[in-house]
Amino acid sequence: MVENRRFGNLLPHLVLIAGAIVVAFPVYVAIVASTLDAETISNGHMSLLPGSHLIENYARVLFEGTGSTTKAHVSDMLLNSLVSALIIAVGKIAISILSAYAIVYFRFPLRGVAFWLIFLTLMFPVEVRIYPTYKIVSDLHMLDSYAGMSIPLIASATATLLFRQFFMTVPDELLEAAKIDAAGPYKFFRDVLLPLSRTNLAALFVILFLYGWNQYLWPLLITTRDDMQTIVIGIKKIVDTQDALTEWQLAMATAVLAMLPPVAVVVFMQKLFVKGLVETEK
Repeated sequence: MVENRRFGNLLPHLVLIAGAIVVAFPVYVAIVASTLDAETISNGHMSLLPGSHLIENYARVLFEGTGSTTKAHVSDMLLNSLVSALIIAVGKIAISILSAYAIVYFRFPLRGVAFWLIFLTLMFPVEVRIYPTYKIVSDLHMLDSYAGMSIPLIASATATLLFRQFFMTVPDELLEAAKIDAAGPYKFFRDVLLPLSRTNLAALFVILFLYGWNQYLWPLLITTRDDMQTIVIGIKKIVDTQDALTEWQLAMATAVLAMLPPVAVVVFMQKLFVKGLVETEK
């Protein structure tokens, strides 16, 4: 039994507070910088107090563009990233849960070989299959499209492995009871496995949404138009200026806006996300 000592918890709390400050301070600096003007930041006179240009900077990046490096509005970039991340997350989960269901509950030739072939794809980094994937997407005329940005990334061996391991822990009595009730494979999957997988689905959705949102290399290759670029590419283009000075207030405003959707997803699904990661008994 762990005793509740007043001073025994002091050190862990101090370490936790220090870690939170270290993580949160750069975010606070970005928020403050997004409220200042370009001259204040370029002169190195930036303070830790918010400025008076918040509405001006955010309205400019959202509706007027972000400068000479890219003419796209941040609102369009956010939409592109959101659609792409949602397609990737939902697509990965749908394909993975169905493939895991087939591997665990159906008996067909070379079932184990099929699973290990899926598992072996974890050993191939993205860079190895960049060129053939790009060639296929280009031949299918999917450049500068949501399908081209999302469909090549929706297969996930990791999610398939996780769902398979979970399905193997489901008691066989549930399957036998479903058979007695004359429930077919689809009804068993819909009424039994999906409700049991709720926390796993939530945890994987958060992880895969962040994976899709933070994609940089593939959207950079697959998009050529400013109106199809994602928010991560937009931030990079704002910072990469050649002749002109970087407008850091716009870059920081864009970075703050880019953090909002992932933070909202994590906060909204926090309970299910944590439960899905730590829960062992279903």
